[in-house]
Amino acid sequence: MLGASSAKTLFSISLMLVGWQSLSQGALNVELKNIEGKYVTLHQIKGEKLTVLDFWATWCKPCIKAIPELEKLSNEFEDKGVRFVGINNDSPRNISKVRPISKSLGMTYPVLLDTEQELFNEMLVVSLPTLIILRPDGEVVYTHEGYSRGDEVLIKSRIEELLADDE
Repeated sequence: MLGASSAKTLFSISLMLVGWQSLSQGALNVELKNIEGKYVTLHQIKGEKLTVLDFWATWCKPCIKAIPELEKLSNEFEDKGVRFVGINNDSPRNISKVRPISKSLGMTYPVLLDTEQELFNEMLVVSLPTLIILRPDGEVVYTHEGYSRGDEVLIKSRIEELLADDE
């Protein structure tokens, strides 16, 4: 049996999780420009089974190190219903760097520009890089903050587990 303070804590955590889930569903409808200058929503470009959001910035060294590894994962999982989407969080002042850097890093998955940090705030992101995996309905099923060499193995493993759960 839970004590009063444990029950309150559990209730608070439950509210936070429900809030996060509903926030992520709203995130599917946030409209952002892509690097070609067209407005799109995540709902329009999400994956059939999973959508992997990579929040990054051009000035973030761990972000830049992670992107080539995420590109490999994107290529590996694109035929399995998984869509990677880069969410760039550079300020309007630095936005001109995003397209050349994304091209130099070989990014073939979509890159959206979140210059006002609308999606960043909607998804409760607090640091860069942050990777968030969503189900098609917007449910957050995995979050990974930061990047160290080898993290791509953990991310790949988690994607495989989530895909296996859907079968």
